[in-house]
Amino acid sequence: MAQDSTSPVKTTKSLDDYVLLGRSRLRVSPLCLGAMTFGETWGGSNKEESKKFFDLYYEKGGNFFDTACNYQFVESERFLGDYVSDKRSDVVIATKYSCNTTALQKDKRLNPNFGGNHRKSLVENLDGSLKRLNVSYVDILYVHVYEYRTPIEEYMRALDDVVRSGKALYVAVSDIPAWALSRSNTLAELRGWSPFIGLQTRYNLLDRSLEFDLQTACAEHEVGIIPWGIVAEGFLTGRYTRESTKSHSITKFENESKMVDEYRSLSIQSHSKSEKNWEILDEVIAISKEINRSPAQVAMNWIQQKPGVTSSIIGARTFAQLEDNLKSLEFKLTPEQMKRLDDVSQPTGREIPFPYSYHDQFDTFIGKNIQVPNKFAPISTTYNFGRLD
Repeated sequence: MAQDSTSPVKTTKSLDDYVLLGRSRLRVSPLCLGAMTFGETWGGSNKEESKKFFDLYYEKGGNFFDTACNYQFVESERFLGDYVSDKRSDVVIATKYSCNTTALQKDKRLNPNFGGNHRKSLVENLDGSLKRLNVSYVDILYVHVYEYRTPIEEYMRALDDVVRSGKALYVAVSDIPAWALSRSNTLAELRGWSPFIGLQTRYNLLDRSLEFDLQTACAEHEVGIIPWGIVAEGFLTGRYTRESTKSHSITKFENESKMVDEYRSLSIQSHSKSEKNWEILDEVIAISKEINRSPAQVAMNWIQQKPGVTSSIIGARTFAQLEDNLKSLEFKLTPEQMKRLDDVSQPTGREIPFPYSYHDQFDTFIGKNIQVPNKFAPISTTYNFGRLD
């Protein structure tokens, strides 16, 4: 489909306008359907409701599905496995290992080796995922979180073994610091192992920490960025107000059945304490009214235009929410609207860690108007040093 870069209302992209994921050249949809809500154990959707979400996304051309060995205590993988049973070659399935389900369940004896990034955890969790998904391989296997215990060379070698065995076609990583991502892929390059092709990380208008060094690390290593938390647990949808959050109470749940609800409740309370977050939301709502789009679509479209972003993860609790999310592909914010959102959400003061807080001195010490490569655009435009290619 032809791309329209001028109008904020005409369709610019759809789920079947496939994008390339990192250096792999794997074709994926520009929105990835997250399956963390597939299952009722954490307070998600039952099998019939989840199937409706799957069908809507798939029928519109979507092919990219994201789950994990611990989501809904394995219900997510089982549901997804049933849904793709007759569609295996048409879909891209990503799952993750690292999280320890025995640590999350209060009635389970802790098995310390059932989580983490080490080889035993990888082998046992991947085998379990393949059985639950009822597939012989997954397209992408993620390290779910960098946990500071397993040597990088151990998990990169173990992941390469998995790729060579055919149980995973590609490997990726989630929730990792930039230095560890860079070392992981440099080590893989030097030793001929499979590198990370994708990064899942938190990114939204309230949290732009990705832009400090993760985005540029991904650009340097040709790693596709797959953001999660893109509407900040619903804060950026506009359903909350200053008044409603003042009376909003946090409910603690005695078991795991409402884990997602508790996390969302705590997050909304945290977001609501910052006046800057409300100013960001006010601007999102203002733009949404100008172009007759929902606030969620505006927040998502902002992310979709950011450098290095390949496919944002969407997750819905209702059918209407999923339909609304998919419509974020139907328009393109103008450069002026993007700038308004950039300006109101730009990190300032103590939010900017050193050495990035020093970049505004580059013109003085390095020289004015010196060209900066485009892959460093987020840093350059945020701190106004140099000019882009």
